[in-house]
Amino acid sequence: MISTTRYWFFIALIVLVYLIGMFVTLFENDSAQFAVMAMRMVQEHDFLSLFKGPEEYLDKPHMHYWLAALSYKIFGIHDWAYRIPGILSTLLGAYSCYGLGKLLYNKDVGRFASLIFMTAQTMVLANIDVRTDAVLTGFTIFSIWQLVAYIEKNSLKNIVLGAFGAGMAFSTKGQIALVVIGISVLCHLAYTRKWYRLLNWKLLVAVVVFGLTIAPMLYAYYHQFDLHPEKVIRGKDHRSGIFFIFWEQSFERMSGEGVGKNSSDFFFFFHTFLWVFLPWTVLALIGYWNQLKTFWKMKFAYRPNLEFITLGGISILFFVISFAQFKLPHYMNILMPLYAILSAAFLYTLFQEEKAKMAKVILGFQYFILGLVVVFVLLVSFYVFPLKHWYGYTALIVALALTVCFIWKKEELVAKIVIVALFSSILLNGLMNAQFYPKLLEYQGGSTMAEKVKEQNIPVDKIYKVSEQHTWALDFYDKDPVNIVSIPELKSKKNVWVYATDQELAQLSKQGIQWDDQITVDQFRITRLQIKFLNPNTRQEKLNKMHLVHLN
Repeated sequence: MISTTRYWFFIALIVLVYLIGMFVTLFENDSAQFAVMAMRMVQEHDFLSLFKGPEEYLDKPHMHYWLAALSYKIFGIHDWAYRIPGILSTLLGAYSCYGLGKLLYNKDVGRFASLIFMTAQTMVLANIDVRTDAVLTGFTIFSIWQLVAYIEKNSLKNIVLGAFGAGMAFSTKGQIALVVIGISVLCHLAYTRKWYRLLNWKLLVAVVVFGLTIAPMLYAYYHQFDLHPEKVIRGKDHRSGIFFIFWEQSFERMSGEGVGKNSSDFFFFFHTFLWVFLPWTVLALIGYWNQLKTFWKMKFAYRPNLEFITLGGISILFFVISFAQFKLPHYMNILMPLYAILSAAFLYTLFQEEKAKMAKVILGFQYFILGLVVVFVLLVSFYVFPLKHWYGYTALIVALALTVCFIWKKEELVAKIVIVALFSSILLNGLMNAQFYPKLLEYQGGSTMAEKVKEQNIPVDKIYKVSEQHTWALDFYDKDPVNIVSIPELKSKKNVWVYATDQELAQLSKQGIQWDDQITVDQFRITRLQIKFLNPNTRQEKLNKMHLVHLN
């Protein structure tokens, strides 16, 4: 299959892509927002309370922010420090995919699963646009692996580690972690008929470990909300943080209550999957269908060489989350490990059963995807955001040469499928992290303005804004959240700076407020790309402006 040397070579290349992305400017909204929330914990020495700007934050538990704050305490407040917990969690997830794949099948499936998981497009993106999902996904699949290992081996260590992983995942994003872990483990129990594992004193130990793991998060919720029933959160008082995380949170997501509705499309996650699992999408779809046919033919009878975690877990969970009224693409990340193991198992089946015809069809799709990636890489490098330095061209030539070298070499069909897909992901995301995102983020007004503030030694505590519009990137890179002030209050202030849009600047002028210095930068919502923006000839049409003016 794939030699140990080559396997670790590919792991090194993937990790290199991740490391390049560590140093890219934070994205607005969520990444920069969460980074600021963790930053405030450190600066204000308050690790029990979460704030989103001036508002108290009930939506998600504390673990992601605690891990980011811990990283800040160790390394300082930097964008790359914020990303470290997410990357480490993804590596834990990859190792867990390897462990579970090996446990259910063999070492080759485990290796394939770890490679597929780390190069799925949504997972690479999750480690540059870091939200709570990287930590959630890593600890969720770790918990599933350990709990399945307990079912198979009856080991106290495995169930303790599984309970700890479940506690960490629950403390990161709430009930969705327990739903995914619970359904996956129940699928395995139902298929293997090993229900007797639940009638064991070790389960009580696991409950205690889980309770101890989530206790800090529960105490933080109790301290911030339950002790203060007078607080009004989303229009309601007497909000219990503990009741929220155990009961209300997931129902709010499913119904759209509280967070709002953004999609009632039942098939949202179906068409989203087509891109989030690239370059492995075709392999996963055929693998899923192949496994479904296998189980259907044998009427779901137990076979020691088969497993039902991936097929059952994916089918049930996919169906459940499709009913949610609030949907975002990264909500699928928690299912990526299951897809990775299912796809890896199908790859091994192709090799074992020598299904050359099917393998050639899949390889054809992989070549097509690689061709699209190469075209995109060349378009970005020479047109969208052209390379400007010799080392950029050198890196591009080396990357393309390495790709050609590996693709050209004669390999068995299954190995070729893996290699072509891996280089599609590495080539695409290497360029995105090294060239595309850094250039794109030059048009993010807040982070660009923070550079101007630093260059001109403007006191960050003298910067104000006249609306509640969030300024996460400016807040983070100034290391000081921008204060909100009303226009009447502003009239009494001297020697201050105001961060404003075109419309807000016009309001200031209409109110008779004058300024003697002005800094202007481009502004574009970089997470909502448009063809006209990507086209250098029409880019200016899509740009807005952000201003920093000095009141004398």
